Amino acid sequence: MLTAVLLALAASAVLVAVMAIRAHYLDKRQHWQVYVFKPLATLLILALALSLPTADAGYRWAVVAGLAFSTAGDVFLMLPRDRFVAGLASFLVAHLCYVWAFASGVSGAPEASFAVNLLFWLPYFAAGGTVVVLIWPGLKPALRGPVGIYVVVIAVMASLAAERWQATGSGMALAAALGAGLFVVSDGVLAIDRFRWPFRAARALTLATYWAAQLLIALSVSAQLPAQ
Repeated sequence: MLTAVLLALAASAVLVAVMAIRAHYLDKRQHWQVYVFKPLATLLILALALSLPTADAGYRWAVVAGLAFSTAGDVFLMLPRDRFVAGLASFLVAHLCYVWAFASGVSGAPEASFAVNLLFWLPYFAAGGTVVVLIWPGLKPALRGPVGIYVVVIAVMASLAAERWQATGSGMALAAALGAGLFVVSDGVLAIDRFRWPFRAARALTLATYWAAQLLIALSVSAQLPAQ
């Protein structure tokens, strides 16, 4: 019974996410679908995270909190008036929740070598720095500080997820690491589209990678993923 519920939640989240992406490309008369499907997709993923069996309640609640703040960010970013800063702040808190979750697994594991840790951290900080350099000319001065802080936090989040997988070798840690990496891709595409080079496929690419990231992070709550 539980397996059927979990499968239904996961399938519903994917279906609603597809409908939300489609809604962004419809004419203005049908734009109301964005307001329905966009937050609903993230809420369904949140419900999945709450429903999965877990061996670590603290990790689950950190992920659930991250998904709740992500839902708030979804709402702010879809409003007719520009609420970009409020959305950015919501996702910043979401990433701090994920940092808390991923750091717990790293702190309890044997220390990896500095070279190995650097291998996981450098790519994300290099990617974040590259995006900042690309979008810098299009950023208003008031946004440069908040965006810079956000980039550092998401790079830390993704790096910790990768390091946690390396330290624990578990299937759930791998799911979280893949999700965190997709989150970096999603935010990078969003930033480039919004502040430097807008392109039509950006919304689909941003949202597809975003919900794939959230789904993988939610699945990492499960105690039933096989070890790698």
